[in-house]
Amino acid sequence: MNTSSLDVSTRRRAPAMDVAVVGGGMVGAAAALALARAGFRTALLEAHAPTPWSVHAEVDLRVVGLAPSSIALLDDLDVWTSIRQARAGSYAHMHVWDAESGAAIDFDAASEGRDKLGYIVENSLVQWALWQALETVGVHRLCPAQVQGFEAHEDRIQLELADGETLAAGLLVAADGAASPLRQLAGIDTRGRDYAQRAVVAHVATERPHESTAWQRFMRSGPLALLPLGDGRSSLVWSLPEAEAQRVLALDDQAFLDELGLASDFRLGRILATTKRAAFPLKLQLAERYQADRFVLLGDAAHAVHPLAGQGVNLGLRDVAELRDTLVAARAAGRDIGAAHVLRRYARRRRSADTLDALGFDALARIYAWQSPALVAARGVGVCLLDRLAPLKRRLSEHAAGL
Repeated sequence: MNTSSLDVSTRRRAPAMDVAVVGGGMVGAAAALALARAGFRTALLEAHAPTPWSVHAEVDLRVVGLAPSSIALLDDLDVWTSIRQARAGSYAHMHVWDAESGAAIDFDAASEGRDKLGYIVENSLVQWALWQALETVGVHRLCPAQVQGFEAHEDRIQLELADGETLAAGLLVAADGAASPLRQLAGIDTRGRDYAQRAVVAHVATERPHESTAWQRFMRSGPLALLPLGDGRSSLVWSLPEAEAQRVLALDDQAFLDELGLASDFRLGRILATTKRAAFPLKLQLAERYQADRFVLLGDAAHAVHPLAGQGVNLGLRDVAELRDTLVAARAAGRDIGAAHVLRRYARRRRSADTLDALGFDALARIYAWQSPALVAARGVGVCLLDRLAPLKRRLSEHAAGL
C-alpha cells in the first residue's frame, strides 16, 4: 500500500474561510472588517447591498447614538474619521426629565473629563463606511446571498446557499437581525416581551438650538428623545402605544409640529419643520443562548432592547469587539477558533453583559410607566437623589459609554 497517498487522502483540508459572517448591517459589517483586519480569512454574506451613502441625500431617519466604546472600535477599524467628517452630530450634555414628577437628571462630558458623551450618526452612513472598508482588507463578499441551511462538522461548518453553492468555514457568525433565520435554524429560542409600542422617528427644526444636548422626556405614553444632528436639527425618537403612533403618523405636518411641541415641553421652543415620519415596533428579545456548534450570535440576532437608552447598536459593537478578542486569543494559543470551549467564553461574557443591560432598560421603562401618585413621587425622589450622587451618576455614565 502506498502510505503517502493514504496520508494525502485522509489529511483534513482546511475550510475555505476561517469565519463566515451572515448579515451585512452595521454590526455584521463591523464584525467582518474586525476579523479580517485581525488576520482571519473572512466571508460576508448579505442578501441586499446597502444603498451608497451621499452627503447630498437627506439625512437617514434611522440614527444611532454611538458611545465612546463604539467610536473606539470604529476608530480601530480606520473608519471613524471618515464617518465623523462626513456627517455626525456630537453631544456633550444629556438632560432627562420626568413629565409627571418634574424630576430631572443631567449628564455632562466635561464633569467626567471627556470632550463628548457621544455622536449621533446615520445608520446608513456607518454601514456604508464599513462596506467600503471591506474592500481594502480582502473580505470575500457574497451579495446577494442567502443561507438556506448549515451543518456543523468536527473541523468546519458547511453552509448551503440559495443558489446551490456551498461554503465551508471554521465558524459561522449570525448577524442577520432580530428575526434571525439562522438563529431559528440553529434551534435557539428567545424570550422577552412586546412593548405594544412604536418609535415614531423624524428630523425636526426647532426654534432654539439643541445646544449639543440630547434631550429626553419620560411621559406616561413612553419616552420622547430629541437628539442633536450635525446640521443643527434634532432627530426625534418618540415611543408611543400602537394606536397613538398610528394617529401621530396620520397627522398633517402642522398638527404634528404643534403636538410635538407640547410633548417636548417646548424645551427647544416651537417645532418649526419636519421631514417625513416613520415608525418601527419596539420589543425586548434575548436569545436563550449565544452559541451552537461552530456558531455564534451577534447584535440584534442575540438581543433587541428598548431604544430609550440608545444602546442597541452599542451592545452589538461590544459583541464584535469581544468576539474578535476571543478568537485572536484562541489562535495565539493554537486552539480551534470554532471549538465549543472557545465560543463558550464569548457567549458567557456577552450574554451576561447584554442581559444585564437589556433588563435594566426594561426596568427603567417599567418604572417610568408608573402612574400611581405615590409611585410617581417616589420615582421623583429617586431621580433627584441620583442627580446629586456624583460618583453613582458617573458610574452609570461610564457604563453607558462602555468604559
